[in-house]
Amino acid sequence: MAFLPSALRFRRSPRSSTTGGGFSSDLLSSTEKSSPKNATQHRRQVSRADIRRSTKLRKAFAAVASASYLVSFVFLVLILIGNTSNRAVLREVYFFKLDLSNIIPLSAPNAMLINSIARTLGLHDFYQVGLWNFCEGYNGEGITFCSTPQTLYWFNPVEVLTNELFAGATIALPTQIITVLNILRLASQIMFGFFLTACVLTFLLVLLSPLVLWSRWYSLPFALISLVDAILIVAASVIGTVMSWVFKYAAESQSALNIRAAVGTRMLVFVWIASGFALLAFVIHAGLGCCCASKRDIATGRRPVRGDSARTAKSARETATTETTEREEGGQETAAAAAAAHETRGVYA
Repeated sequence: MAFLPSALRFRRSPRSSTTGGGFSSDLLSSTEKSSPKNATQHRRQVSRADIRRSTKLRKAFAAVASASYLVSFVFLVLILIGNTSNRAVLREVYFFKLDLSNIIPLSAPNAMLINSIARTLGLHDFYQVGLWNFCEGYNGEGITFCSTPQTLYWFNPVEVLTNELFAGATIALPTQIITVLNILRLASQIMFGFFLTACVLTFLLVLLSPLVLWSRWYSLPFALISLVDAILIVAASVIGTVMSWVFKYAAESQSALNIRAAVGTRMLVFVWIASGFALLAFVIHAGLGCCCASKRDIATGRRPVRGDSARTAKSARETATTETTEREEGGQETAAAAAAAHETRGVYA
């Protein structure tokens, strides 16, 4: 084959001794090695400053999500500990308040009124209900007693008032209160479980939320957990709000009894603030699953580098791409030359 031009001569692979004398394929070798090499070159070109600069927007949203979880957690804690003792803030955090100070009794042991009709019957002027217990007291004196906190607590007005009545005293409660007792018990227990579970989830999300900075894939499980958390808080808030207004309506349904009830405004404000921030955090986590470059995106070249060094990184990627293209073209030319040499040898043979 000495008479063949150098362009038509074929080369044996350096590994011919192990591969049985096969011809080398520069095209295959360049294709197999180009991807990892390009990724390595890109990682060398991207610095930590580039990653920090390019993930600023994601950091900002992650910080807002963490702050939202923190605010939601604080208000959930206030909801959980509200009305558990006679302290400055806690005494004002209740779902509803039953006022019996001017109740009209069916019978009383004596007709003399002391400070209120309720006192002549052995009752307190008011009863207010929280998540764990109830508190009672007198107008002008404030709360005098709070019951022991109980898991899955629900307020049974019939039982509480009957136990406190003096011997011989009787009162009539609105029939609507008797009717809604089962609903009140079920709603209170569901609300208790939802708020307690949501408080634990929210605390975990406050601590683990910054992990979404590393990869957009991390946002998927966080978005799912955040969705569950938001559903629990919103559902519990709806139950608490509806339950409070239903109890108020049932207690005041018979005006002749002169029973009054009030909804705990501060408690309802707290539950809906917690719900709003939980929903905001969920929306942010859902958006981070498809938006805002993560650290992994910048390190692997899936997203462009932002800032002053972006042009340098882009030039490096273009250079690497050009080198790969040249290798592929060279491999194709070598393969074509080998094929031509094979055909020429067949002709002369």
